[in-house]
Amino acid sequence: IGMVFQHFKLVENFSVLENVVLGAEDGALLKPSLAKARSELMRLSEEYELNVDPDALIEEIGVGMQQRVEILKSLYRKADILILDEPTGVLTPSEADHLFRILRGLKEEGKTIILITHKLREIMDVTDTVSVMRRGEMTATVKTAETSPPQLAELMVGRKVLLSVDKQPASPGETVLEVKNLSVTDEDGVQRLKNVSFTVRAGEILGIAGVAGNGQSELLEVLGGIAKGTGEINLNGEAIDLTGKHSDGQTRRARGIAHVPEDRQRLGLIMDFMAWENTGFGYHNDEYYQKNSLLMDNNALRADTAEKMERYDVRPPNPKLMAKSFSGGNQQKIVVAREIDRNPDLLLVGQPTRGVDIGAIEFIHKQLIALRDAGKAVLLVSVELDEIMSLSDRIAVMFDGQIMGERDPGETNETELGLLMAGVTDTETAA
Repeated sequence: IGMVFQHFKLVENFSVLENVVLGAEDGALLKPSLAKARSELMRLSEEYELNVDPDALIEEIGVGMQQRVEILKSLYRKADILILDEPTGVLTPSEADHLFRILRGLKEEGKTIILITHKLREIMDVTDTVSVMRRGEMTATVKTAETSPPQLAELMVGRKVLLSVDKQPASPGETVLEVKNLSVTDEDGVQRLKNVSFTVRAGEILGIAGVAGNGQSELLEVLGGIAKGTGEINLNGEAIDLTGKHSDGQTRRARGIAHVPEDRQRLGLIMDFMAWENTGFGYHNDEYYQKNSLLMDNNALRADTAEKMERYDVRPPNPKLMAKSFSGGNQQKIVVAREIDRNPDLLLVGQPTRGVDIGAIEFIHKQLIALRDAGKAVLLVSVELDEIMSLSDRIAVMFDGQIMGERDPGETNETELGLLMAGVTDTETAA
């Protein structure tokens, strides 16, 4: 049995070959055996169209190539069953298509493939049978040809789900956010953002598409006041401090910027704190929550949390439960409720539906559209191309810390966006 985890288990400063034989050396670190292992790796690479450079360091190759290494590790160990967990989350559309060609080839050779994914289109395109899990129990196993995305969604959630996003055309107003030549360099001296410029207007959603790790996280963190950067950011025509004492997240919130971070458990919640405590974070100085100049009004905060839980359908609706007691989808609803309920001028939202069930996805999408329709600006970062295309009014594509191009969702497709995500420029795309 071979397992390709969602987060790869590779040693970054080892070569491809060293990672493949690691744990199955059998003397392979000796020169004669290593040469034999290299020969076997190249045979597998050619046979299954998993072309890799055996001498390349993991830290120097892209995530698509790293995934190939993980698959080769399993094949090298002669696995008959291959399990892949959310395998396309870090791939461009063309890389995902190539992966599925490989999986079909493995199936034809008699291998068993188990695909763990929440993407219904992938299930319909690649699988022969599908099993549905809900709340830790297997609710159904059906032949893929005899089911449909709506039926699967209902099995996953327990009710009918609207899979498409229902929205009216946007009516953009004045520019709310203007970013000019924004750059970020990390502690190792690596430039993560490179002179990024764009605008977001009132009453629109600007989607940022791209494979994970191309600067989207750094962009959200700088805009949200978590990280420092250079360049210029204007909110409603007024400059925002990027490096000084007023560059923190609390000051940004006071200016009208709300932030739903990419990692709800690391940046959005304190897991050992109760729900009512979490709903006050970042807004604890609000007059509504103050009993006096020194103390918060905990009763008011608990009552406010209970009201939010009812409106945002957080289950169970108990403000005194610790954040870690809620499912991923309900944790995300707590964060979304806290940020959207402040009626911000600008909402920064990263990976809003990562690790949440289809019912929560439907609900969160409706909240983002409602905020847009209320005349607010939304900056959406997501690795889910379907989500970007269905929610966004404009799409900007990031690669290697740069904006590669901007597209109208109604005038583009996944192939064109996928090329931009892979670093192919507008000029090269046109050619």
